[in-house]
Amino acid sequence: MNRLADATSPYLLQHKDNPVDWWPWGEEAFAEARRRDVPVLISVGYAACHWCHVMAHESFEDEAIAHLVNQGFVAIKVDREERPDVDAVYMTATQAMSGQGGWPMTVFATPSGEPFFCGTYYPRATFAGLLQSVDRAWRTQREDVVKQGAAVVTAIGGAQLAGGPTAPISAELLDAAAARLAEEHDERSGGFGGAPKFPPHMNLLFLLRHWQRTGDARTLEIVRHTAEAMARGGIYDQLAGGFARYSVDAHWTVPHFEKMLYDNALLLRVYAELWRLTGDPLAKRVADEIVSFLVHYLRTEEGGLASALDADTDGVEGLTYAWTPDQLREVLGDEDGPWAADLFQVTPGGTFEHGTSTLVLARDIDDADPAITARWRDVRERLLAARSERPQPARDDKVVAAWNGLAVTALAHYAMALTGSGTAAESVDAAMRCAQLLADRHLVDGRLRRVSRDGAVGSPAGVLEDYGCVAEAFCAMHELTGEGRWLELAGRLLDTGLERFGNGAGGFFDTADDAEKLVTRPADPTDNATPSGLSSMANALIAYAALTGETRYRDAAEAALRTIAPIADRHPRFTGYSLAAAEALISGPYEIAIVTAAPETDPLVAAAIRLAPPGAVVIAGAPDAPGVPLLADRPMIDGRSTAYVCRGFVCDRPVTSEQELAATLG
Repeated sequence: MNRLADATSPYLLQHKDNPVDWWPWGEEAFAEARRRDVPVLISVGYAACHWCHVMAHESFEDEAIAHLVNQGFVAIKVDREERPDVDAVYMTATQAMSGQGGWPMTVFATPSGEPFFCGTYYPRATFAGLLQSVDRAWRTQREDVVKQGAAVVTAIGGAQLAGGPTAPISAELLDAAAARLAEEHDERSGGFGGAPKFPPHMNLLFLLRHWQRTGDARTLEIVRHTAEAMARGGIYDQLAGGFARYSVDAHWTVPHFEKMLYDNALLLRVYAELWRLTGDPLAKRVADEIVSFLVHYLRTEEGGLASALDADTDGVEGLTYAWTPDQLREVLGDEDGPWAADLFQVTPGGTFEHGTSTLVLARDIDDADPAITARWRDVRERLLAARSERPQPARDDKVVAAWNGLAVTALAHYAMALTGSGTAAESVDAAMRCAQLLADRHLVDGRLRRVSRDGAVGSPAGVLEDYGCVAEAFCAMHELTGEGRWLELAGRLLDTGLERFGNGAGGFFDTADDAEKLVTRPADPTDNATPSGLSSMANALIAYAALTGETRYRDAAEAALRTIAPIADRHPRFTGYSLAAAEALISGPYEIAIVTAAPETDPLVAAAIRLAPPGAVVIAGAPDAPGVPLLADRPMIDGRSTAYVCRGFVCDRPVTSEQELAATLG
């Protein structure tokens, strides 16, 4: 029976024709396991995952393996991006039992959902033997198996208890975290740690704010070095823009080719912020190109942004992206072909597989002679046109609320940084359409839904990161547009987050108190591939408090960050977004209101954005604009545009010139 045919998840749809008798996650599957008195096999992955595809081809499309699965188990297929709560519970169990995690994730559980054996990818022969062993153990050693499952649930549930240690957020804590990151910095290639190497976007956001506060030159150098190394590496698409998920080596040369929305949204913020603060031309170019990538490759017909582009094309990883010297010569000719091979380090032996190379930018193009830059742009366009004729990776076109929230925030901040330049129209339109989709489709009866696809909202309930990321996005839209409706929506989401997800001790659970009950209630405060729910909420609460002047939201953010401080002290690489929020609190954050008749072109507004301290909010508009608390009762002085600057709810005298504003913010 084909139970996945009507799924909204592209990942589930990839498996709808498997001989494995898959069930979607739900009570019906567990009821069937109880009826048959068999364990469940829970397979978790996502549409752009290379090794998920490999295991599918090797095992789930194999009739003999399918027979073993169907005979001895109820098989449940889960899209981790649709159900991060399910993924979190079983990933914790997998890491506890095997010492590592990843996708595809393979979990054997009792009919009540208690995991008793967990792993990740299994080759076909190993998987066949494992299925037989688990089936035999279930039939002959049932008591031991059930005890094992109960013990695992007890172990992973203990980590979610409220009331853990707390510590105050202080400048000393943030300085120590920055120093720890500096110790772990890869002096040769940038980033932190070795292979595989992931873009450390949240840590870079923290370090940029730390540099703003302290002026520490070493901190800025780490950010600039890492940003340039990534942007010139193979992890960055040198033709179309956009970053791949990670590099399999320590030097950013060979990527794992899937491109995720969340990475590119967060990296857009990094490069836009680096450009705003330093004027770095590479940072500006990369930010521009990420916006173009988001709009042209990920935007859906409804205005949202798709989750990912696949790692594989026609089952081959990197098929779309890799080149040989002969292929370059064929497209570019005898003069430009060798020139491009040298520029992009495409070698006869290859840097990737089968004699092919990923494109790596070997020289500094952004400060090169104009003739060199023009030649590079021409070569890029011709190569991209030729590449567009190749088979293209599939797109996972579901819209995930949290990731679209991250993108809206990034697009809005990028557009605000362009204030006065007249070139922000594309990013403003993208942010507006995406935010409107979140407001119109994902908000159902006052609650967030996690996903939509083709304009139809899915059934999975929003988790904490959805509420935090979307609330922060609506705050950013309030800054961008000066419209009160966005601030009102942000407040509703934050109120729901505080009421439904709080743990009573300042922290948060990742699922609401009225959500589907799993074997444990997940509550992971650490950042991983995306910001944690806690760090997302903290950033949104701080922004909302600054925009409204309502101190209880700031108090809630401070309480949440106190719960993460002991972890940040020991493991700053896994708390970057929380540390960025903490920098905003230490800074103030500043509240900057510009009363003006021309918010899109006023030089005073552009100066406020350019000079904004860490986490500052900037709002510009006419006096007493409806729904904009920061503009209330603030007139122009002598008919001139006027800036009102407050910090921690304490205000300086209003100023009317860029020089005075710079002195106030300095």
